[in-house]
Amino acid sequence: MRGRGLHGLHGLHGLLRGIAWVLIPAELVLLTLLLAGVSLPSDVLLGVEAVAVTLLLVEVTGLAFLYWRGGSAAVREVVPEPVRRIVGHELRVLGSLALWVTRRRHGVRQGDLAFGHARDQAAMMYGIVFVSVVETVGLAVLLRNWPAVHAVMLFVDVYSVVLMLGIHAASVTRPHVLSADALRVRKGAHRDLLIPLERIASVSGERRFTHEPADGVLDLPVAAQTSLTVELTEPVTAVGLLGKKQQVTTVRLHSDEPEKLRAALKQALELRRAPANEQSREIEQAQEIEQAPELQQTP
Repeated sequence: MRGRGLHGLHGLHGLLRGIAWVLIPAELVLLTLLLAGVSLPSDVLLGVEAVAVTLLLVEVTGLAFLYWRGGSAAVREVVPEPVRRIVGHELRVLGSLALWVTRRRHGVRQGDLAFGHARDQAAMMYGIVFVSVVETVGLAVLLRNWPAVHAVMLFVDVYSVVLMLGIHAASVTRPHVLSADALRVRKGAHRDLLIPLERIASVSGERRFTHEPADGVLDLPVAAQTSLTVELTEPVTAVGLLGKKQQVTTVRLHSDEPEKLRAALKQALELRRAPANEQSREIEQAQEIEQAPELQQTP
């Protein structure tokens, strides 16, 4: 019975992969034809889209069933990691809009210190959004005589504007977070790295505008600049947007208030190391007491 269940799941895996291999190329071909100005009969266009929507519903239902029967591991067998990560990134970006509107921040608990990093990119992001809105209006006017192309481009342009706002919202609502035992450095919804305080060797203010790729170095620039450099005693694993892992011992990041973050991090490191220093002094004092009688007996 169990064997038949596993066989059924494997069969569902194959079906979902097949649907993806058919659905995605078909939609790309249709989009290319529409953008090229090819006039398709309304019945054909409606039929193709109906089939596409049906296959998409089957795909979503199948993935939900896989998750119910086999958990996230079963879904991972069907959906490649880069695809999962891209979808997850866009969901985090869109979810950040809700956090931004409600003035909430992600991952900041009571007692934590939050340090923003979005201020220096705000003007650039708002400029891109403005240009995108102007482009959306202009294309809507130019393509008004081609309803199919107009609908496709309007959706793409509006979604692009929402995505740009979401990217900035993610930077605003996902600040760097300093807790009692770790420093969480982030770059919007793209990067999220947790560094235990015990692995931080030093932190220094260092403003950089050029960042050459180097082994063991993670650069998290905002508006093409970083303002702090954190050196580690042991490497930590940084995971990229598409899942690529990197062992890093140096992290360069940007903060709206780098001096405040540097001072708070230094204070947290000193408080964490204070008990160890006191214990070392107690051990040294005990050793001195043990050696004192020997010194007194020495002629």
